[in-house]
Amino acid sequence: MRKILILGSNSYSGNYLSDYLLNRKFKVVGVSLSNESPDKFNKISTTTKKLKKNFFFYKVDINKNFNLLKKIISTHNPEIIIDFLGQGMVAESWEYPELTFNTNVISKIRLYEFLKNKKFLRKYIKISTPEVFGSSKIKSSKFENYNPSTPYALSHMVMEKYLNLMKKQYSFPIILSRFANFYGPYQKLYRIIPLAIHKAYNKEKFLLHGGGLSKRSFIYSEDFCNGILKMIKSGMPGDIYQFSSKEYVSIKEVVEYIYKKHGLNPKEYIKKVSDRPGKDLDYKINDDDTRKKLKWKNYHTLKNGIEETINWYKSYQKMFNKKDEKFKIK
Repeated sequence: MRKILILGSNSYSGNYLSDYLLNRKFKVVGVSLSNESPDKFNKISTTTKKLKKNFFFYKVDINKNFNLLKKIISTHNPEIIIDFLGQGMVAESWEYPELTFNTNVISKIRLYEFLKNKKFLRKYIKISTPEVFGSSKIKSSKFENYNPSTPYALSHMVMEKYLNLMKKQYSFPIILSRFANFYGPYQKLYRIIPLAIHKAYNKEKFLLHGGGLSKRSFIYSEDFCNGILKMIKSGMPGDIYQFSSKEYVSIKEVVEYIYKKHGLNPKEYIKKVSDRPGKDLDYKINDDDTRKKLKWKNYHTLKNGIEETINWYKSYQKMFNKKDEKFKIK
């Protein structure tokens, strides 16, 4: 059984991937700042006891407990590290830029220095973001016209550049990946799709920043997990892989669709409010290289993915509360 370390295993993407890999006979070492989430936000809670015995979880603050993280890595000697870890909220990065850079840059550099000569490490898969390019249409995975609009995006740009230097200087086995927006069951309610479902289900008004004119692609949970599995199996260190869907829609269209699915008139429930600082208008990722090299494709349309997410919400709807709608920085 291959052993994989997931940094940020309690994030939505990290949690879903942990469950996905456990179900494919991997041993998973999870490291995260917070305690494991309650069942309503925890995909691993649905796995069998037999699978859970292959999951090892550690609560670690990379900024405060770096020696503990080094000890965990040295104990498990993972072949592959998948890196979701970081301060990941865009708006909050303006309020807490020092924390964003301390977590996403300074502590990560310390980690790379520790890992750079470790012979057990075959691949380090960094989950980055198309936001490093700002509001622009990306022509290919080699597109390098960096133009970040937020401290969050800037921190990812810095680490992409730094990891490329590590690759050149030390042959560090980096694989860079950029994904369109993740969504699906078990995602926290402060994210756009589950929040719209939550509000529509309860017949509440939805405050739409900037009128929802910015356009995005969305990747369903199973599809992004499959993309990471493809990188684990056949991704080449030094390569860059981008993952998207072929659907390209505005946030407004997504929210309106969800309200219509609940039998509500969007015009009565959606209210335009001022946009968030540094909000980019356009992320359009070209993932043709990835689809060709990794033989990857997304199987879920946005509509059927939203349907699955609504079904998850309904199964736990009595357990959600107002606190679930708000993100609290740690």
